[in-house]
Amino acid sequence: MVGLKPSDVPPPLGVKMASAGAAACIADIVTFPLDTAKVRLQIQGEKQAVGGIRYKGVFGTISTMVRTEGPRSLYNGLVAGLQRQLCFASVRIGLYDNVKNFYTGGKENPGVLIRILAGCTTGAMAVSFAQPTDVVKVRFQAQMNLNGVARRYNGTIQAYRQIFLNEGLRGLWKGTLPNITRNALVNCTELVTYDLIKEAILRHNMMSGHFPTPINWAPDHAD
Repeated sequence: MVGLKPSDVPPPLGVKMASAGAAACIADIVTFPLDTAKVRLQIQGEKQAVGGIRYKGVFGTISTMVRTEGPRSLYNGLVAGLQRQLCFASVRIGLYDNVKNFYTGGKENPGVLIRILAGCTTGAMAVSFAQPTDVVKVRFQAQMNLNGVARRYNGTIQAYRQIFLNEGLRGLWKGTLPNITRNALVNCTELVTYDLIKEAILRHNMMSGHFPTPINWAPDHAD
């Protein structure tokens, strides 16, 4: 069996960023209904329920949305969500190795503190860059698709424009500071853990395909 051998030449920065963004978009498509349910539950206490609709639990919220607004409501804001992932994950994940090498000056085997610093840095950079897409995504997820209920936003471009005109540039970056704090911590935890596990797998040659020869436990038969 031929073992898997990682390339000695790391992929270019553009490939890293594109791969991270594409992978995050696929994950977002799969999990978007859960994210929409989370947003509806979070904002439920901020205003009176429209039409007497109340949400209970994640799957109860999903069921209620499908019944009252249709299945498409679960993906309300998906375009903005994909825009967010393309901007956010490509920076958060794609730049991690480069930022880590920048802090170490290109030295191999950086310490855990350097990895944590790199994770916090790319997490903060990603939020600072992608926050407007997150604001638009959440606002789409929060609005209800009910008859008789006016919709504030009908498209992502219109949403960006309306927020900018009504609330100014600061409106597109609302919640940036708490989002930076949260994602910096999440990013350093995720990427540092991944980085350490990956390094351990490669160091111990776990993907080489060399496995111990199985022992034959069959008893010997005497002639």
